[in-house]
Amino acid sequence: MSGTSMDGIDAVLLAIENAGCHIVATHSHALDDEIADSLRNLVVASREAPLEHFAQLDVAMGHAFAAAVHSLLESCNCPHGDVRAIGSHGQTVLHGPDGRYPYTLQVGDPNIIAAETGIQTVADFRRRDLALGGQGAPLAPAFHRSVFRSEDEYRVVLNVGGIANVTLMQPGSEVRGFDTGPGNTLMDGWIRRHLDRPYDKNGEWASSARVDRELLHNLLLHDFFKALPPKSTGVEEFHLAWLDSVLDANPETLEPACVQSTLCELTARTVTDSIPRIGNQPGRLLVCGGGARNAELMRRLAANLDSWTVGPTDDLGIDCEWVEAAAFAWLAHRTLEGLPGNLPEVTGARSETVLGAIFPR
Repeated sequence: MSGTSMDGIDAVLLAIENAGCHIVATHSHALDDEIADSLRNLVVASREAPLEHFAQLDVAMGHAFAAAVHSLLESCNCPHGDVRAIGSHGQTVLHGPDGRYPYTLQVGDPNIIAAETGIQTVADFRRRDLALGGQGAPLAPAFHRSVFRSEDEYRVVLNVGGIANVTLMQPGSEVRGFDTGPGNTLMDGWIRRHLDRPYDKNGEWASSARVDRELLHNLLLHDFFKALPPKSTGVEEFHLAWLDSVLDANPETLEPACVQSTLCELTARTVTDSIPRIGNQPGRLLVCGGGARNAELMRRLAANLDSWTVGPTDDLGIDCEWVEAAAFAWLAHRTLEGLPGNLPEVTGARSETVLGAIFPR
């Protein structure tokens, strides 16, 4: 899995049995700085980028994903022949599920992955759901339902990658899920610009300054926050150029740390405002993705969800940093078994469907 934060590749070796699944080994694979910068630039300027840039990054990311698989298997002494399949989400560079011709585009050529590893590869998970009228996202809720649902407790799984999404699991009701807006992407981009750091460790920079209520109000005017589910978005919508346009219209010039604090609040507010409360019934928020390690963001989420239990998915046995990668291994298994991988009540598709395409070894 290489998510919207574009900060590296998460690789998980997942064992799946009838009774469930468990993670055997994990590996975090760094992306070459030049490739990471090219991906970020491509997402922001995708409409003006030459097709050659898409093609080159498709090949480059295919090699990077294959290298991540090699490193993972070497780290745990697992023979390649013992792996049934690779589930590769790819790196999203375009996502436009609304409009006359809905589309989504991930780079990371699965032909290269299968050829270099000798392992059959399942990829292109999102477009079948789009073909059935869905958003093509989020897809992880089916996995969340499988491993985190309780018949006694209202649980919400929150994934905070570059973009944040929630899976709502209320006992006795169908599972729902949708993107809530920016997760880490604006905070990461802002601190990279001003402090040359890849991310705000523990949210320390955000915690050092106040939230500017006027800026927060203006950021919340984005049409996406008013839209009803099913809905999905991406970093092509929420990026620094959009933030700059809002800042230019802000009546006050703000210190960079104040902007960072406001961006942290934007993520927390848009997440918690999107979670329906069931009377006075407390629930549990299970957080995964890189944002689960942001102590300031976790503090603000807990403050906004009074009486709720807020913690990482680690509390239920799956390390928060590996949930999304595990989800696409699980979805690949569903594909090979001929089982549906989407939830129409989440994506808005007309029906359940088997996701992905299989690339032989």
